[in-house]
Amino acid sequence: MASIEARSFLMPGKIVYGEGALGQAAPSMAQMGEKALIVTDAMMVKLGNLARLTQALEGEGIGFSVYDGINSEPVDKMVEEGVRRFKDDGCDFMVALGGGSPIDTMKAIAMCAASGEKIAAFMGRPYCGPVCPMVAIPTTAGTGSEATQFTIITDTENDVKMLISGAPLIPALAIVDPVFTLTAPASVTAATGVDALCHAIEAYTSRKAQPLSQVFALSAAKRIFANLDVCVEEPDNIEARTQMSLAATEAGVAFNNASVTLIHGMSRPIGAVFHVPHGLSNAMLMKVCFDFALDGAYDRFAEVARACGLSASDDDAAAARGLMEGIDDLLTRIKIPTLVEFGVDSDAFTAAIDKMAADAEASGSPANTIKPVSQGDMRAMYRSLI
Repeated sequence: MASIEARSFLMPGKIVYGEGALGQAAPSMAQMGEKALIVTDAMMVKLGNLARLTQALEGEGIGFSVYDGINSEPVDKMVEEGVRRFKDDGCDFMVALGGGSPIDTMKAIAMCAASGEKIAAFMGRPYCGPVCPMVAIPTTAGTGSEATQFTIITDTENDVKMLISGAPLIPALAIVDPVFTLTAPASVTAATGVDALCHAIEAYTSRKAQPLSQVFALSAAKRIFANLDVCVEEPDNIEARTQMSLAATEAGVAFNNASVTLIHGMSRPIGAVFHVPHGLSNAMLMKVCFDFALDGAYDRFAEVARACGLSASDDDAAAARGLMEGIDDLLTRIKIPTLVEFGVDSDAFTAAIDKMAADAEASGSPANTIKPVSQGDMRAMYRSLI
């Protein structure tokens, strides 16, 4: 057996998961500080999810201030406002409640509040400084941001989605309670679930994959293929919701240590320029990107296919194609729209292709794909979407 080179493996300090996780984790939040800044969005207030959280905090005697100004694509201005709230309201730790956007924004606020710098200053360099304690409570089963060292924030001046990373950005506590995902509409459940599937398969097939990341990636992929369409069709199915919540966190752990590849590199510019939600743009790109990457890593794609019951073939190329067929079938069943169906103007999209391909390459993610990929390759893939 070949020796395994020394590697680091990063996860949240503590994960509490399963139905009722919020109640079980409340005492842990009490150890983090006296007053929390809750970073969330208006929908979490409307759906009653915020009330669940504040009741848990009150039960532990924890003070809080609410910043609910986050939308689906967090930008630098939201971070600046969050820093102001954190300082002015005398908070000493933070809790993010929502999808990836509030969790990513919380990380950026923590970074900027501690460093005194603007978020754009960290583009292209890892953050190694201090942060206040952070708690992440995902309400979608998708981004895995509760388990990662990454945050994605749009630089509004340059119209670029910045991917910023650093080990201190991993939340100290992740509360993965599937009850919160019951409020997610079918379209959000579908798009975020595919985001998690992208995380899992990209992590498994990444140049940076390692044995532990692949364990988490395969487990996540199996859960997603078995449960995502059930969650879309039976939104109150708590068992399927539990499995998807676990899968999203597993996939987050996987790509936190192995990175993402081509899909995410190409997805971020679509979100920055055309404001397509992140999970949805990933889903739109999934088939064309994996079709491109397939012959660079037939063996790894085949291993995913066999683990997920999508192929029994001993031939890696055939098994890998079985995975693509399984993905295509899943995307059809959960009704992922095309760019045009979503409302993106084809002429405007075509005009932006050169910029998007350059921005995708600059992000570094496409370079993690085992098969070499050029800007020209990405331009061709973008054109195929319209």
